[in-house]
Amino acid sequence: MLSPNLFKEVQSQLPDSYKEADDQELSERAWERKRQLGKDLFIPGHHYQKDNVIQFADEIGDSLQLAQGSATNRQASFVVFCGVHFMAETADILTGDDQQVILPDLRAGCSMADMANQNQIERAWEKLIDMFGETIIPITYVNSSAEIKAFVGRYGGATVTSSNAEKILTWAFKQKKRILFLPDQHLGRNTAYRLGIPLEHMRVWDPIYEELEGDQPLDQVQMILWQGHCSVHANFRIEHIQSYRASEPDRNIIVHPECSWEVTQAADLAGSTRFIIEQVKAAPPGSKWAIGTEMNLVKRLKKQYPEQSIDSLNPEMCPCLTMNRIDLPHFVWVLDELYAGRCPNQITVDKKVADEALLAIERMLML
Repeated sequence: MLSPNLFKEVQSQLPDSYKEADDQELSERAWERKRQLGKDLFIPGHHYQKDNVIQFADEIGDSLQLAQGSATNRQASFVVFCGVHFMAETADILTGDDQQVILPDLRAGCSMADMANQNQIERAWEKLIDMFGETIIPITYVNSSAEIKAFVGRYGGATVTSSNAEKILTWAFKQKKRILFLPDQHLGRNTAYRLGIPLEHMRVWDPIYEELEGDQPLDQVQMILWQGHCSVHANFRIEHIQSYRASEPDRNIIVHPECSWEVTQAADLAGSTRFIIEQVKAAPPGSKWAIGTEMNLVKRLKKQYPEQSIDSLNPEMCPCLTMNRIDLPHFVWVLDELYAGRCPNQITVDKKVADEALLAIERMLML
């Protein structure tokens, strides 16, 4: 499902010459354009990007790190964001008015971010306030649209990353009795559980039927989890862990907290993308890992640390399909257009939305 935001922007048809060119030709042209554009160009690349694209990145990291890196690079007029739509939105919110953020392919969305939209959250908030009164603070994962971040900022909440979620939720519980966590129910559930919130004190909000799932008494509810998830991390299941436990009990199982509660509980370790990378990097030669996260990153770690045995927790896993919309043909086309004085696929966030979203982001950064 594509975000409604994408239809506000118009993407030109990619010329056939880019589709027909081979990787070597495209790579050589990309290096040349990067040299020609010089300091006017900044290329942030997300960990989940393909190797043939990530090689051109000036900075590699998670979504918020890259948005912050874009904001601190004041020399660059153009930020060609190799990630997905919500990441480019966050970069546009944080960068200056004189900087233009470009997404090489506007189809590079995020299914999780698309699981919560402005109309849904406005209706949900009205019903939840009727149920619980003014006892709720909204918190959103940075993997959400600018409109959702703006809603959270407007009502006193903050954004979170998978790295700082525990710290932000601890702060949020000091503000209000209950948290509405958007849009990834698994990160919300896993984080709250680590903070000591029992599962029976959590209920899921279904945005389609506009109701709370479960029958726990309302006065016991502490976490209201939006019914959203990452389509990649949902593909790691408990049977994958059981298979490794049976065949290779000495293999360390590490997963991302966007995986289900059952999977994170059965794994040896669970943490953010940065946490996974650091654990593998620090491990001694000969260490064995089964990693539950996006396949491009798993393959990259396997190349970077050949002295270790690294597999995907799900051997049939494929890369994130929307992230992989950012490919060499679209990337080179954007660089060619910029060199020719044109700015395609610019991502712009409405000022009112950006201002309110910035409130949520800044509350997180202050903590």
